Amino acid sequence: MALGQRLELKQGQGLVITPQLQQAIKLLQLSNLELEAVIEQELERNPLLQRDDSDPVSESDSDAPAESREERGELTLGDSDTAAANNDMDVSRADTYGDDEPVVREKESAMAADSDGPMVDWSKAGKGGSGFDGDEDGLERSLTREKSLAEHLTDQALIAHFSAPEMAIAQILIDAVDDAGYMRASLYEIADRLGCSLALVESVLKTCQGFEPTGIMATSVPECLKLQLIERNRFDPAMAALIDNLELLAKRDLSALRKVCGVDDEDMAEMISELKSLNPRPGAQFGAEMSQTVVPDVFVRPDPSGGWRIDLNSDTLPRVLVDQKYHAKVATGARSEAEKSYLSECLNQANWLIKSLDQRARTILKVSAEIVRQQDAFFVYGVEYLKPLNLKTVAEAVGMHESTISRVTSNKYIATPRGVFELKFFFTSSIASSDGTAAHSAESVRHKIKTLIDAEKSSGEILSDDRIVELLKEAGVDIARRTVAKYREALRIPSSVERKRLIK
Repeated sequence: MALGQRLELKQGQGLVITPQLQQAIKLLQLSNLELEAVIEQELERNPLLQRDDSDPVSESDSDAPAESREERGELTLGDSDTAAANNDMDVSRADTYGDDEPVVREKESAMAADSDGPMVDWSKAGKGGSGFDGDEDGLERSLTREKSLAEHLTDQALIAHFSAPEMAIAQILIDAVDDAGYMRASLYEIADRLGCSLALVESVLKTCQGFEPTGIMATSVPECLKLQLIERNRFDPAMAALIDNLELLAKRDLSALRKVCGVDDEDMAEMISELKSLNPRPGAQFGAEMSQTVVPDVFVRPDPSGGWRIDLNSDTLPRVLVDQKYHAKVATGARSEAEKSYLSECLNQANWLIKSLDQRARTILKVSAEIVRQQDAFFVYGVEYLKPLNLKTVAEAVGMHESTISRVTSNKYIATPRGVFELKFFFTSSIASSDGTAAHSAESVRHKIKTLIDAEKSSGEILSDDRIVELLKEAGVDIARRTVAKYREALRIPSSVERKRLIK
């Protein structure tokens, strides 16, 4: 059979990620600090872009002729522009909920509207301005940088099997730890702000005090020393008396100390020597770094008419303009095709950047509004009322893909009356209901298990895991015995056999 060449035409379908789509995706997942760095890089590279440092357009300015605003490169959100922006997005402009849903009022961001033109190719732009692809320097810095105390504690909290409410409390407690490793915040204030019980905050703190290094997150020096002695199995009544009377040790009043502790000279010397071997500043071994303040991307405030008002933080929204006057001036002097092509590319890139920033802001606002609507009970009643929520539920509600929701909620923070939280905090797992009704969140089931075990003191009946499964199924929770055991262990609650021994 002879071999030969021939020309054929074939038709097929394929998914192509254009530079425009790459830019939209990468801008969407950046935090406000990373986005600012990327904008700075583009301002340096594109001569047609300029930062708008003026105040937002007031009502008096809105009456100015449209031509003057266009010359400045400002974009107006008219009806036609809004329709075009909606067509470019993968979501509808308005949310429509039933009458029984909580009222959520969205405030439109004062962003520049869209303009036509090809999108910037951000495939070689970087996180913080060093390159998305091949950011070896950024990777090296992340690997060689010394881990901070807060990061060290957060890593341990992530594997401590905390529920979502407990994790929120743990993060707030970790944020309150000073450079020496002491927890300085008021537990009562934290409980009041989160709308949870003081006992729950104390329970989370007790778990966190078991993290490494030993003695971390103590509320006082005696407690820090006590935790370290307990780990060494050296906290006996004599040592407890010494810890409670550190002021006598500071005064060198050893005779009074011996009398209080009930020991002789040899034992007292040994106890003091062991006390000196402890570390009263367990957090000092970590490098002290300048703490980075979390700047929220979205604000949630109670609406006087009911429900919640969702606003974008205008301080985190970069405001850039296209200098149309400069473009017109330079374009008249461009003679070669290379010069004209360069100016056209810069103009198109600038237009697409502004359009992408506007779409990013609208998407963040829409997803945040849906999360607030879904978790309305949390904002009203507190951390224990988090509902089970996943990416798919939010994606279907706003008409986006799950990957888009994941990018929107990464490194984005929302300021609420109960504190500042990452958007991912509001996504919690669920447990099916035994009677076919709405599913239960894993956090609420953990709370039920803890409530049942806490009631053993008054009832006198020690509940086995199998008995807890029966009681939960009677309450409409379909759960397996091994899941109950896993949740119980995550709550640091002993088994029924060990609890019986403790009672005896």
